[in-house]
Amino acid sequence: MAQHSIVELICRKRDGAELSPDELAWVIKSFTSGEIEKYQMSSLLMAIVFRGMTDGELGAWTEAMLHSGEVVDLSDVALPKIDKHSTGGVGDKVSIPLAPIVAACGVAVPMMSGRGLGHTGGTLDKLESIPGFFTNIPPEDFAKRLLEHQLVLAGQTETLVPADKAIYALRDASGTVPSIPLIASSIMSKKLAEDLDGLVLDVKVGSGAFMKTVDEATRLAETMAAIGRSHGTATVAHLTAMDQPLGTRIGNTLEIEESIEILRGGGPSDMIEITRTLAVEMLLLAGVARDADAAISRVRHVVNTGQALDKFRDVVAAQGGDPAIVDGTRHLAAAPHKHTLHARSDGYVSRCDALSIGMAVVRLGGGRVKANDVIDPTVGVVLAAKVGDAVTGGDELATIHYSTAEALASALPLLERAWSISPDPIEVPPLLISRIGR
Repeated sequence: MAQHSIVELICRKRDGAELSPDELAWVIKSFTSGEIEKYQMSSLLMAIVFRGMTDGELGAWTEAMLHSGEVVDLSDVALPKIDKHSTGGVGDKVSIPLAPIVAACGVAVPMMSGRGLGHTGGTLDKLESIPGFFTNIPPEDFAKRLLEHQLVLAGQTETLVPADKAIYALRDASGTVPSIPLIASSIMSKKLAEDLDGLVLDVKVGSGAFMKTVDEATRLAETMAAIGRSHGTATVAHLTAMDQPLGTRIGNTLEIEESIEILRGGGPSDMIEITRTLAVEMLLLAGVARDADAAISRVRHVVNTGQALDKFRDVVAAQGGDPAIVDGTRHLAAAPHKHTLHARSDGYVSRCDALSIGMAVVRLGGGRVKANDVIDPTVGVVLAAKVGDAVTGGDELATIHYSTAEALASALPLLERAWSISPDPIEVPPLLISRIGR
């Protein structure tokens, strides 16, 4: 591989030039080895945000990240291997109940997730709010655990796609998260490293998503699906609404509680709808259900009989967590203080802004401003009213779970602006927007 100048490559990308596969492979290799400094990579990432990537650049960048470290060998796992990934949203804890539901249906789910980015929560942060739960599983143990439990809930190790792990953290701290090429390559490099048979993508669109418009979200979904197809992995994407939070609980321990509620057969209707829809897609990709009706029936069966909850309990215990949390005989840690937000007028909720609420949770301490920030898992917001709900002045809109008065004072202005009340009834927009097939 030829030697290049990172400064020259930054300048060329800034000015709109197309970088060659060799140059991009060198960038990934040199950044992973420490030869390229973080501030230099941040500059290149910002140039990519503004200039984008050609199809050739994106393919080369993704391929280089995929092979920047080890690739998981799951050839000994006979069951169909299907994963799901969300582009990130506020209150999006779908992966946590979805994975054990699908695994209980006879599918191997090697789920590799990430941490929170910006105002969106991360699956790993939520899972690690369960006492003892560990997500750092080395590649040599991954297949063994998948064979035993049909489910692994893990993060990236130092040796698995290390370039993406480093870039992922850097993007969160450098303002370079909202980029279709960077999002697509980050997601797909991790997923292709899992040796999958199929992949279901949940591409969020709206105020609380990184993709604000349907056109942007469609481009991202089509980009990721094309990357999957080029590697022989059947890929389906759903565009789902993220103008308001998903579910009613936002914050790490709060979202674990709601996930367990879903596995027990309860939970908010929007969480049930999207979890069931994505589960059906995963079962169809796996070939374990002949059609959507059969897949829905199977999903309902494993939830109603407790098999899905049992699967989650088993995996929590296998990954060091306290299964008593799943059983309900022990409770997760709670924030020491609560504050109630009230409606100021009669009417109907016309806006429950996901971005404002997500940013408020970050200010409460439930997310990261810098890559090395420590999250308070107990803080968050529990919603009492969402779009379309009728309210009377003085009714509860939300309960804020907080640890310090300073954090509450910082978050409160955002939350007070997050709701709008209309005098006229509001039609609730659909959660499921479109589907992009394999």
